[in-house]
Amino acid sequence: MRVLLVEDDEAIRLGLTYSLEKEGYEVAAAENAEEAKSAWKPETYGICVLDINLPDGSGYDICRYIKQSEDVPVIFLTAVDAEVNVVMGLEIGADDYICKPFRVGELMARIKSVLRRAGRTQYPGTENGKSECPEVIGDIRIYTNEARVTRIDAEGLEETIELTALEYRLLLTFVNNRGIVLSRKQLLSDMWDISGDFVNDNTLTVYIKRLRDKIEKDPADPAIIRTVRGLGYILDKQRM
Repeated sequence: MRVLLVEDDEAIRLGLTYSLEKEGYEVAAAENAEEAKSAWKPETYGICVLDINLPDGSGYDICRYIKQSEDVPVIFLTAVDAEVNVVMGLEIGADDYICKPFRVGELMARIKSVLRRAGRTQYPGTENGKSECPEVIGDIRIYTNEARVTRIDAEGLEETIELTALEYRLLLTFVNNRGIVLSRKQLLSDMWDISGDFVNDNTLTVYIKRLRDKIEKDPADPAIIRTVRGLGYILDKQRM
């Protein structure tokens, strides 16, 4: 899925481009309104992420320009969270907004949420809107191409489990090392906060607890991510 990113701050623009591409999106990045309008083509982008304050205009202008030709989802990046700014953005067709400074993980979650609400379910890596066969862990389904995790409920229906970017990355680490005991040191060496700050030992404990709370039937007695006392954690092969 292609993303139109408009941001005049070079550091933020490069950082977001890198993070979006790591998540599997294709990014067209523009630094001003003129570049954004030149890059815009209907039926090309799945979502637009627009900074409001630009050197030659505003994100509001770009949003109006885009919405004239296609009702594509739009998320505003704003340094001002005053009610008037938020209301104005929503009234001209924005689907969501996020205030600076923000965590990249939060923006990724907002993007996925907006795409779901808009019915644009073709996440990065899917082809022709078709999802790949998921990884299965009991009643949990992991669609890696879509960065989506679901649970099969009592009626046999799939319900989405909302994971943060780091919780999802932690789950994939266990899936990719199924049947192998992972020490806390190994997990810490692989898991870092999406903002670039390394996760410390105490934070890792919190993330494992949060992940268990979301995917385990009984988090107090986990059956998916088990603790191997004195060694670390394991996702058993037989759980797949």
